[in-house]
Amino acid sequence: MSSTSLPSQLSRTVVPNFERWTLRKLLLYTAVYTLAIVFLFPLFVAVITSFKTRAAVTQTLPFIPVFPWQEGFTIAQWAQAFSVLQNGLLNSFLRVIPATTLTAILGSLTAYSLTKIKWRGQVAVLLMMVAATFFPTQAAIVPIARFWSVYVPLDQLLGPVWTLPLLEPYHGDLLALIITDIAYGLPVVTVLFRGYYQTINQELIEAAKIDGANMYSIYRRIILPMSVPMFAVVFIFHFTQVWNSFLFPLIIMSGAGHSAAPATLALGGLGQSLEGTNYGLRMAGALLTALPTVIVFILAGDKFASGIQGGRA
Repeated sequence: MSSTSLPSQLSRTVVPNFERWTLRKLLLYTAVYTLAIVFLFPLFVAVITSFKTRAAVTQTLPFIPVFPWQEGFTIAQWAQAFSVLQNGLLNSFLRVIPATTLTAILGSLTAYSLTKIKWRGQVAVLLMMVAATFFPTQAAIVPIARFWSVYVPLDQLLGPVWTLPLLEPYHGDLLALIITDIAYGLPVVTVLFRGYYQTINQELIEAAKIDGANMYSIYRRIILPMSVPMFAVVFIFHFTQVWNSFLFPLIIMSGAGHSAAPATLALGGLGQSLEGTNYGLRMAGALLTALPTVIVFILAGDKFASGIQGGRA
């Protein structure tokens, strides 16, 4: 009797578990695909709109694509967007590369001094760094504008520098923007690096000290090589923040007509005319401006994941 009831008991226990597992998996995949559609649908609409003529935008639904063999398809808007934004894209690269690189280096050094070196006033500096991460950008609009326009006008103070080849006085505003990006990003980057350095085994540092290494050689030979994943995290994070920044360029350069205006500022008036808004051109410009951040994430994505996991990947 026990031998005949055993299969029935197994079927009663296995089938409900299988049903619960299937239902749980079904709900999970449904939620994942729903979120993916919600997030990717605007991108899909932007891409297909960028290949539509102005007439096709008004005559078709936003999510209906126009194929190359159909009337209303065009790639001329991508060329036009690049022609308008090429100077802004160059300014963005001239801004984001030094700002991101210097912020990462300074943040790493600052976090190293706050984590692995004992010195007087360390706690106070750390508290200021943490507090600065919560400082709202909007509260700094007026101080930043007055600081660079009234107290430290770099285009006037560095007058002899702008006589050098390839340099112009308007590059003073670009330099002011780079310094502002570094100052505003340094607290966040320092906190990120400090959290990462706290996971590094202190015995490595002590062993290096026994071998006679000073704090500079310890950083160069031990800390810096182990920081590559976190450098990737910081680089992607700050690159995206600086590249997409709109408020700081607006208050320092006062408009898209400035010769040193980055792409995000130049993008504001793209596609606007007396005839109305050319949405295809605006979408092409927006996608073109967003492309560098996507490329950076693809190139450093594996290091980014490793840094997020504390360097264990």
